[in-house]
Amino acid sequence: MGLARLALAVLAALGVVTLLVIGGRALLTSLETPEQPERERAAVQPTASAQAPTVRIECVADTCPLVTVRVPGGDVLQYRDMSRGEEVSYFQPELDVVLTDAATVRVTENGKPRAQGKAGAREAFTVRGRGA
Repeated sequence: MGLARLALAVLAALGVVTLLVIGGRALLTSLETPEQPERERAAVQPTASAQAPTVRIECVADTCPLVTVRVPGGDVLQYRDMSRGEEVSYFQPELDVVLTDAATVRVTENGKPRAQGKAGAREAFTVRGRGA
C-alpha cells in the first residue's frame, strides 16, 4: 500500500512539473510576439522615410473625444479618445477622418497643417495622399 501511494505521488509531481514547463514555454512565446499586428504596423509606419503621412493627428487638449480614422469602405484604423500629447500618423492613399471636437486636435494633411476647428464642432473629411 505504501509503495502505490509513493508511485502516485511521483506521477502527480511529474504531471505538475510538465504543466509548469508547458505554461512557461507558452508565456515566453507570447512575450516574444510583437504587440501590434502586421496590418496595424503597416497602417502607422511609413514605407519611405522622407514620405509625409497622409494624415497626422495630435491631441492638444487634456482629452480629445472620439477620433475616428478609417480606410474608405475598409478597415477602421482608429476609433477612440486620445490624451494630450498623443499623436498618430497614417500613410494609406485615402482616409476618412471624423473628429468629435475639432478644436481639441491638430491635423496635418500630407505635411500641411489643416485649419483648426471650432470648439465642440464635429468635422468629417477625406484625405487623399499625394499619389492618390
